[in-house]
Amino acid sequence: MPFTPTALRFFRQLAAHNDKQWFEAHRTDYEQQVREPMRELIEELDARLARFAPEIGGDPKRSMFRINRDIRFSSDKSPYKTHAACWFHHRAASGRVGSEAPEGSAGFYFHLQPGKSSVGAGLWMPPRQQLNKLRAAIAEKPDPFIRMLRELPKRFGGLDTEAMLKRMPRGYSDEHPAAQWLRYQSFTSGRSLTDAQVTSAKLAALLEREFEGLLPLVRWLNGALGLADRARGRSASDAAAARPPRASLGSLR
Repeated sequence: MPFTPTALRFFRQLAAHNDKQWFEAHRTDYEQQVREPMRELIEELDARLARFAPEIGGDPKRSMFRINRDIRFSSDKSPYKTHAACWFHHRAASGRVGSEAPEGSAGFYFHLQPGKSSVGAGLWMPPRQQLNKLRAAIAEKPDPFIRMLRELPKRFGGLDTEAMLKRMPRGYSDEHPAAQWLRYQSFTSGRSLTDAQVTSAKLAALLEREFEGLLPLVRWLNGALGLADRARGRSASDAAAARPPRASLGSLR
């Protein structure tokens, strides 16, 4: 069951009436037009991932983010998110994400929102222990990391720069050959999707293609964290290092 324009209309209306009374009156719309199609999409993508990235998976009951917002520390007390999203992570790791998820992994992300839908992958704002591992891996062997970035399809636009440090992190010199990349605090990439794309019956096939294009990023990050690539039996960063070089560090700057 694909998403329909009704799902997008639900979120537009929710944005205008973001309160418990309105949501409860339209809960059936949410469950039928958003939650159930998302669960079916997760199940289908989990099966598709098994063919080209068996170490990554999703669960129809756990991979979808809750629609309730965490408003404990926010000045915006709107109780509901005006989008839906799901996350596919390494099977040996937790499904949690962000700075409070030291047991998490890199993975794939799908975001459904009127006019703002997207597909992405990577590791968003990892906790300090994981960030240190990633920086150490980049600093020790920068060329495999740079080569992986160069091979990502151009449509994704490289790594997102939303959380870059202005100065080098402690312990690294401004003259380090990987200086540009050591200032990253988040390692994600992706692209936007149109309303027509997310309401198409071909959405799962589209996401599969985009996930496959972003797989080198996910595998490099998980390899640096010590999470194995099941298909190859070794960490993804080791696999990348074993490939013959195609470009120098400076060619991507």
